[in-house]
Amino acid sequence: MENDPYSVKIEDVFEGPMDLLIHLIRKNEVNIYDIPVALITRQYLEYIEWLKALSIDNVGDFLVMASTLTQIKSRMLLPTHGNEGDDEDPRMEIARPLLEYLQIKSAAEALLKRNLLGEHMFTRQIDKKILPVGPEDQVIRVGLFELIDAFRKILDSVSDQFPMDLTADRMSVTDRISELVDILEKKGSITFIELFGPDSNKGDIIITFLAVLEMVKLNLVRIMQHLQSGTIRLFYI
Repeated sequence: MENDPYSVKIEDVFEGPMDLLIHLIRKNEVNIYDIPVALITRQYLEYIEWLKALSIDNVGDFLVMASTLTQIKSRMLLPTHGNEGDDEDPRMEIARPLLEYLQIKSAAEALLKRNLLGEHMFTRQIDKKILPVGPEDQVIRVGLFELIDAFRKILDSVSDQFPMDLTADRMSVTDRISELVDILEKKGSITFIELFGPDSNKGDIIITFLAVLEMVKLNLVRIMQHLQSGTIRLFYI
């Protein structure tokens, strides 16, 4: 952020290329052994464009995965030769490492869920009215791509009447972080939607979103989602 006021590094904070692929497979509710490569590749490239547009660093690894998906897509268009059983489905090239990664990820998530609402996650006491934790309630930590999905919905709801303008005279990400810290110190938590005022234009929304990503990186907030209601909430830690 020292060189670019609108740049955020996601390395070691948010997920990587495999996680985006898993996110898209789950989002489209498809079988990992029967991935619709053309659809997933198109959506994968769309997410990369969003990462670039948001000036998020470390996009290179995502481009490598996109290249792999594109190659698999091309190979699937080639005619098969000989017995059909002799030709392995090109999608297995990605399915095998994806399954291995899922096993590791699932084990890590299981450990996290044991103490998801424990003291090590929050230094401040949680109001049960704000974040229900009954027997049927499910609460998960929100990742980068879930955040991008929520962000896109907010951005799509804003009128195009005022063009986006990320000029030097606009509020910086650092300034917005200071504002959000002030709010969270008073309230303790805030919903994702509440971050964006009714008069926010697209530039304001983008600055706020980048500020949130940076706050996660700085370990200032935890972002959780109540699955039953879909509500995403930021907690000050």
